[in-house]
Amino acid sequence: MANVGSLRALVVDDELPALSEVRYLLHSDDRIGEVLTATNGTEALQMLEDHDVDVIFSDISMPGLDGMALGRVLARFVDPPQLVFVTAHDQHAVDAFALDATDYVMKPVRSERLAEAVRRVVAKQDEAGMPSAPVAESGSASGGGASSNGAPVEDETIPVELGGVTRFVSRSQIRWVEASGDYARLHTEGGSHLVRVPLASLEERWGTAGFVRIHRSTLVALPHVTEVRMDHGRCSVVIGDVELQVSRRHTKELRDVLLRRPGSGS
Repeated sequence: MANVGSLRALVVDDELPALSEVRYLLHSDDRIGEVLTATNGTEALQMLEDHDVDVIFSDISMPGLDGMALGRVLARFVDPPQLVFVTAHDQHAVDAFALDATDYVMKPVRSERLAEAVRRVVAKQDEAGMPSAPVAESGSASGGGASSNGAPVEDETIPVELGGVTRFVSRSQIRWVEASGDYARLHTEGGSHLVRVPLASLEERWGTAGFVRIHRSTLVALPHVTEVRMDHGRCSVVIGDVELQVSRRHTKELRDVLLRRPGSGS
């Protein structure tokens, strides 16, 4: 667990009233130790040269290097600080997800909402400090899944765009994911949603929540798999009323994962 008051935060916003408000709220949070400030992305990068920062709370619309550009630069860091966007606009939520942002907070900022963002930062930091497991076990379909040591994995909220409106889907609702170039289509019981993130990134990010590759273009959530079928050496999985083919390359891998699941008798 992160120590109380151990997080060093950097607030980036070109509007001084908004900058002061977020800084004040973070100073009031016992989990935050020090709060630095910058008025644009370029200044933020200069701050990072002299200070170790755990999390950046950044506005998006700023002159010069804006929040999204800052996020793309941070993505190239070997060990980047976590990024929380604080903005008055919701149309960037999908792009924020693609940049692996920890949270997306809307202005005007409410103290309880910012406190929740800090909680997510702490949880992600604690998770990163735990030893990772190579293969995930499945959990209940209604929860966030479980890691290979049986510990529950916290669910994740994914912003998706539908008809120009940003909505939020829980990872636990996603049954399977289909590659579409540099995009991925998330399939839920009620429909599908296109997000701008490669399938390989989701495979790495969601492996501990029970998502397994069954085809070069398909990722399935094991908690939602109701049946595995074998027919003349060909394998497929059933999720609800949908049957998905498993490639020969991934059949053995899937079988090995299933044998390690709780209740498999192995």
